[in-house]
Amino acid sequence: MLARLLPRTFVIASISLLMMAPESEAQDLHPSRRLSPVGIAQTHIGDTYVKLTYGRPYIRGRDIFGANNDSTTYLVPFGEIWRTGANESTEMTVSDAVLVAGNRLEAGTYSIFTEPGPTEWVIHISPQVGLDGTGIFNEETNVFTPNVYQPENDVFVVRSAVSTLPEDVTVDPFTITLEDSEGGAEMVLSWERTEVRVPITNP
Repeated sequence: MLARLLPRTFVIASISLLMMAPESEAQDLHPSRRLSPVGIAQTHIGDTYVKLTYGRPYIRGRDIFGANNDSTTYLVPFGEIWRTGANESTEMTVSDAVLVAGNRLEAGTYSIFTEPGPTEWVIHISPQVGLDGTGIFNEETNVFTPNVYQPENDVFVVRSAVSTLPEDVTVDPFTITLEDSEGGAEMVLSWERTEVRVPITNP
């Protein structure tokens, strides 16, 4: 009886809102709503397309890079493997062969892991993809398996010097860019006042 007394447009609108509710709740899991949103860096080096996909964590009052001690625990400790971002491991896709710091990398998709240090970073180019950090999460079984990443299977490892940004410059969140340079591009890893550059060129 009540439905007969309500305007037809009100009834239709109410039904529509009820149908939309589950969809709105599901959208909370969308990558754009993550605490560490997805970042993408992309460029062309000649005819070769280069793309990096990574998570962008924020500082949020935390100590980021350093050697752990009795008074301070760093989010990214020196000398330990880091996914180079947040959430899933960082991945780089190249449509044709390139040179990364002089090392040949064939066309394909690779994970990038790093070991930050006070004066240089060790950059690992790994053929293992689809990882969650250095482990892997099985959505079917809801089980996380840690330490799946195997450094001994890296395609290669390079070392890059660390630069400290000026005191009036703070990069937040963590950012990867691909900046044009003579003969190619530089992959620039920046967070807080730390910056690391890795050249990428044609073979």
